[in-house]
Amino acid sequence: MDKSKRLFLKSKRSFRRRLPPIQSGDRIDYRNMSLISRFISEQGKILSRRVNRLSLKQQRLITIAIKQARILSLLPFLNNDKQFEKKRVGHSNY
Repeated sequence: MDKSKRLFLKSKRSFRRRLPPIQSGDRIDYRNMSLISRFISEQGKILSRRVNRLSLKQQRLITIAIKQARILSLLPFLNNDKQFEKKRVGHSNY
């Protein structure tokens, strides 16, 4: 079969459509920690919109909610648990 004909063949693999990360009933609020924690990396950084698969409006609301939660001390600004463990192990000779 020619390469030109191969391009037009549809693949027979089925794919499952991923569910949206935020359901219609979910409220984006700084108090909703179960929702907010899904959009933060292990280091405490806000994940990008491309990774989160959110709309622009949803990403803005999530970002504002995360920042409000950080200011109110509901979330840490940084999550450096692993760095502290490494420092403790390295300084055990003192």
